[in-house]
Amino acid sequence: MASSSSTYRSSSSSDGGNNNNPSDSVVTVDERKRKRMLSNRESARRSRMRKQKHVDDLTAQINQLSNDNRQILNSITVTSQLYMKIQAENSVLTAQMTELSTRLQSLNEIVDLVQSNGAGFGVDQIDGCGFDDRTVGIDGYYDDMNMMSGVNHWGGSVYTNQPIMANDINMY
Repeated sequence: MASSSSTYRSSSSSDGGNNNNPSDSVVTVDERKRKRMLSNRESARRSRMRKQKHVDDLTAQINQLSNDNRQILNSITVTSQLYMKIQAENSVLTAQMTELSTRLQSLNEIVDLVQSNGAGFGVDQIDGCGFDDRTVGIDGYYDDMNMMSGVNHWGGSVYTNQPIMANDINMY
């Protein structure tokens, strides 16, 4: 700074020099230094304010992104729980479908067997599957049942309406 003030003095003293007082040039240099210092201080203050505003903006952005992140994580958790519930229901439905498919296949085999034996059911085919129930079991029990109920129009035995139960071995 001394060189700039001395440079300033030399330029002001080379002005023609009659009325120039060296103390006036020093005052002018000091006044310029003071103005420059004030300007630099004000510029530094504005810079600090801009920096603080930037930090505040970044902090607000961090808070907003944290809230968004928390909401997304909650949404993912809820969606995952719903997915697991639906997957469990799907497993149950798949198992039920497998069981019902097996039952349907068994029933279709029975229908095919009945249809392959012919449409006429005689005395020898009381239950519709080619078995004579009168020859099985207690003597006279089935004869008495058939006589009491009359003719079974479907050609089946007394126990035709019994449900087909799934075998535990096929389930696992």
